[in-house]
Amino acid sequence: MLKSFAVAPAADDSTRGPAPRASTRFFPSRPYTTSMTETPDRFVRAFEAHEAFERADDGWFGLTTTRFGARVTATGTDEWALRYTVTVRAPMLSTAVVGEAVGPAVEEGWFDTYELRLEDTDMAVRQDVAFDDYRLVEEADDAVAVFEFEWENADHVPEMAKSMTEYVEGTYMEGIVPGYEYRPPVSELLSRARSGAGEDDSSGPMPL
Repeated sequence: MLKSFAVAPAADDSTRGPAPRASTRFFPSRPYTTSMTETPDRFVRAFEAHEAFERADDGWFGLTTTRFGARVTATGTDEWALRYTVTVRAPMLSTAVVGEAVGPAVEEGWFDTYELRLEDTDMAVRQDVAFDDYRLVEEADDAVAVFEFEWENADHVPEMAKSMTEYVEGTYMEGIVPGYEYRPPVSELLSRARSGAGEDDSSGPMPL
């Protein structure tokens, strides 16, 4: 089953500081839609053959092995290469925290650091991939990372997208701000990391 990210309602807007930062780029709201007539067959075959992905009714593929929601779409180009978009949704810091408000300055610093560190996502991929576009935007209480690139061999892309998503999730967890209590799935990922590292369940960031 495809995993969806759900969190409890965020704190009252009056405690959350300024409105979310505006983006000059258009980013569609969920649910995403993709015309099946525009979905390349090579893309479908490659992702259906990979056990970590499941196909949604709208034609995109979702990764089932991470806690954060990730989806992959593809369109054709004038060349043999297809154009891929990998989208990974993670909760904003103020959405992930439970029981208290996160100050605007704290969240802004966290977001900027997260955005900067995700610039190295291409290093998580074995192939020499160059992103045509990378952006991190705030949407519906999520920090949404979007990576766009072109690639000729469709069979390579499922594993590339999986590695990219795992890097995004790991980078997010490395940047967790200590001193807060977190709601699932962040709390679950923290607990798993501490168990693996042999630590107690005290508050703090995931070990690097």
